[in-house]
Amino acid sequence: MAEVEKLLEKEFFIRETTGLTSARGSLLFVKSVPGVKYGEIVDVELETGERRLGQVIDVSREVTVIQVFGGVSEVNLTASRVRFKGETLKIPVSIDMLGRIFDGMARPIDGGPEIVPEDYMDIHGSPINPASRMPPSEFIETGISAIDGMNSLVRGQKLPIFSGSGLPHNRIAAQIVRQARVRGEGERFSVVFAAIGVTFDDARFFIENFRRTGAMERTIAFINTASDPVIERIAVPRVALTAAEFLAWRYDMHVLVILTDMTNYCEALRELSAAREEVPGRRGYPGYMYTDLATIYERAGRIWGKKGSVTQMPILTMPNDDITHPIPDLTGYITEGQLVLSRDLHRKGIYPPFDVLLSLSRLMKDGIGPGKTREDHRDVFMQLYAAYAEGLHARELSIIVGAESLSERERKYLTFADRFEREFIRQGEYERRTIEQTLDLAWELLAILPEEELKQIRSHIIKKYHPKYRKRKSEG
Repeated sequence: MAEVEKLLEKEFFIRETTGLTSARGSLLFVKSVPGVKYGEIVDVELETGERRLGQVIDVSREVTVIQVFGGVSEVNLTASRVRFKGETLKIPVSIDMLGRIFDGMARPIDGGPEIVPEDYMDIHGSPINPASRMPPSEFIETGISAIDGMNSLVRGQKLPIFSGSGLPHNRIAAQIVRQARVRGEGERFSVVFAAIGVTFDDARFFIENFRRTGAMERTIAFINTASDPVIERIAVPRVALTAAEFLAWRYDMHVLVILTDMTNYCEALRELSAAREEVPGRRGYPGYMYTDLATIYERAGRIWGKKGSVTQMPILTMPNDDITHPIPDLTGYITEGQLVLSRDLHRKGIYPPFDVLLSLSRLMKDGIGPGKTREDHRDVFMQLYAAYAEGLHARELSIIVGAESLSERERKYLTFADRFEREFIRQGEYERRTIEQTLDLAWELLAILPEEELKQIRSHIIKKYHPKYRKRKSEG
């Protein structure tokens, strides 16, 4: 019986070849076999009998290129064989994945049992038909004032965080995982977290933080460390998004996907491109990096007729804090805004150090206002931007002429800018503010300015929410 099964397997499902021509990095080059398809999964059987998983990444008449998860340093070209399986890379998915920790290939690493799969899903997903996309328009509360008040996140949006080396993006990511909520009764919310090429210290920080704070119960974590095979980093964000899509479209959950650090992903992409001897693009990155990143970021969204949603917050570190570097540059073209961390605020000891003037959420206007956040939100955030920009101008002027030479109006704006950074942007790592608390805090700061300076706020909103009038009503 076993011989019959083996014969059927070889005859109908699996093609084999021993025509290995060369190996380089994590790539294996073999003579092409008829019927091989791009993205097809293969088994690489070593001389020792060990099997390694691989994936076809290039096909031509003469040569098929396979990326091997685990590397090819031990591959004996004359004694190894490749078996083509005729299917794409799929992972097992289940609602039981919530509360679990996996490696970059969706294998449990938390000491728990294997997942009993409800289904197997292709990690590359299925493109969302543009006609079936539902415009994002519902607020997600992260509990961080600089995001919720000034650059609101909306369900189905892709909003990256641009950071730099040494800035606290990992702490911010962990805080968002702990605090993020969707408003409304009966809404199911979960987080899918993917760490790409992180150090052991960072991996331990995330795991311990999630477990200690109870955030792990509604989270699926995928951890790919710096010591794992580089080629696995190409799969990690796609594996995470596949799990997110399963929760969103099968269980009607609102899923926030946090991917950190996408710079490590792009470095792996560049390394793979160099191994394939492709013509490099800007700064050595492959010319198709824009398209490749789009296949990841465009998996966020909402679909008509589906209650769930997939929202993305990719985090990337900008080399040398250069926002024009290809990674943040291309990411900014694809996504709907960006949240930028400031090294100057970080030096002042302000956490989280969001540079609100460089940050932008293009979909914010659709996710705030009556029934979503509060009726004064739109006016308040516009006034905060205007007042903070004016305050920074007064600060620059004071450096040149001295604070005592400023006018009374300029001194008020300078005071506003200082307090805005210390009280609004600065927030405790374990401090969660509701959107109402954030807006009330904004009004306290705006009260520093004369009422006639609040030109971005409609008069009836001022009469309803300004601390001066609210105090009179409470006293009356």
